[in-house]
Amino acid sequence: MSRRLSVLLAVLLSTSALGDAYDFRIYQLGNPQESRTGGTPAANAAFRAFSRRLAAAMTSVNLAPPETLGHSAFALSAELSVVDFGGSTQTSLMPTQRAISGPVLLPSIHIRKGLPWSFELGVRAAWFEKSRMGLGTVELKWAINEGFTYLPDICVRGSITKILNSRDFDVTAGGLDLGIGKQFAIAGMVTLTPYIGWNLTFVGASSNSIDFNPTRTLAEADAPNAQFTDYYVFDSVLAANNTNNRFYGGFRFIAGVVMLGFEFSYTTLGSFNDSKIGTVDGVCTDRSVCMPPVLAYNSTIGFDF
Repeated sequence: MSRRLSVLLAVLLSTSALGDAYDFRIYQLGNPQESRTGGTPAANAAFRAFSRRLAAAMTSVNLAPPETLGHSAFALSAELSVVDFGGSTQTSLMPTQRAISGPVLLPSIHIRKGLPWSFELGVRAAWFEKSRMGLGTVELKWAINEGFTYLPDICVRGSITKILNSRDFDVTAGGLDLGIGKQFAIAGMVTLTPYIGWNLTFVGASSNSIDFNPTRTLAEADAPNAQFTDYYVFDSVLAANNTNNRFYGGFRFIAGVVMLGFEFSYTTLGSFNDSKIGTVDGVCTDRSVCMPPVLAYNSTIGFDF
């Protein structure tokens, strides 16, 4: 009796647990188990491509020029990223509860604190639209050169971004930035700072044991030796072997303590060779798995003290 009750609860949880429209259900990428009838040879490649694509969205924003705040200053801002996944919004590539219908919104709160010796520490908390998932970022920036009259500001920035409250999987992205910009004074109290930069992102991902048949009936689940037939894991994605390149540019206005900014970013996901399906890259024609570039339009409003 207790065994039947536990099976019933497991089935009810797997089939009736409701998720928001853009919550991820990675079983839709296919079962990578080779010995399983109906397995998907491209499943591990699809998971690897999905992790790169998601990491591109997670790391699509800087919204801060190379110059630092100064050791006694801090900044607080509300930000919005509009992320366009291009031709990869179908659930076989972005396995959401419902298919993504257009650009995805990622609102966030960003806090930065100036430190001595031209360092700056920042944290960002973001929300993935129409989902129960969040994103957390910790960043450290160092201005190699800043504040000179005739020379641009140059900085390096390191960051770690992690998806939060995801179901059955984890994606962590570590990034290294190189940025260049220059501040210009306008009418005394207003400054304009245009900037450009490049970011190299290392993407690591892993999954828990996935139920690839969540719609099974109670009778199917109660069959002898069938309870765990469709459970398996995706191959882990090693960060050292998975990198994205992001190119970005933007500008920031400061008038008094009020700060406004806009930034555009373009992320190329590169390519990799999969032992089952061959090359995976940005070409989607006649391919079950592809990685087209990811575009993001970012804006911010806040206070710089």
